[in-house]
Amino acid sequence: MSLICAAFIPAAPLLVPALAGSDVGRDAGLRDAVRAVVADVVGSSQHGASALVVIGPAPETSAYAGTWDFSRLGLRLRGAGPGTLPVPLGIAAWFLDEVGGDEAGALPREYVGVSDRAPAAACATLGRSLVEGRDIALLVVGDGSARRDEKAPGYLDPRAADFDARAAAALASGDPEALLSLEPELARELLAAGRAPWQVAAGAAREATPPGGWSAEVLLEEAPYGVGYLVARWRRP
Repeated sequence: MSLICAAFIPAAPLLVPALAGSDVGRDAGLRDAVRAVVADVVGSSQHGASALVVIGPAPETSAYAGTWDFSRLGLRLRGAGPGTLPVPLGIAAWFLDEVGGDEAGALPREYVGVSDRAPAAACATLGRSLVEGRDIALLVVGDGSARRDEKAPGYLDPRAADFDARAAAALASGDPEALLSLEPELARELLAAGRAPWQVAAGAAREATPPGGWSAEVLLEEAPYGVGYLVARWRRP
């Protein structure tokens, strides 16, 4: 079986307008790019996907259940249903509700959290298991380095820009092996929480690469708050 498509988005709470506050207009372009790739996975049932799997950073590598709940971020905003997802998975769930509406419910959703301590090989194995016996779409949530400048959450690290550039090049080329070459320890030092989710997606993509390779596109690459944000999509040609 196969991966139908994958969308890659940041894990930034500011993507949710109510969480952006007075700066909501500043990130309109980022938000629009995210909506565009989320729309791809929402509509993937038309191309044969039978499930939509969301992958994002979490304290433990595990399946999760629940809905988006931003009360821990200071707002009483919550989706429908019991349980609370980790914030990155919740951001994805919010976009699926906001972009897809009733259509998003046409595909069963699964949520998979990945620890930043998961080795690349374990991430690849997890990704491979997701496509066994079925056709799926992936929504992958995660940031690049949070050490891109002096005002970044982790302050400036001179290695951060190169790490993010390597991740962007891998996403732009649709190259699972390049994503899997990102070093877990370096990613932790650079506070790049997207590394493990990206590598889970790479494992799924490597298992299901179409004969002509992936049709890949990076819609946005920026670091406006000292954190690397990437929005990309992979589709079967």
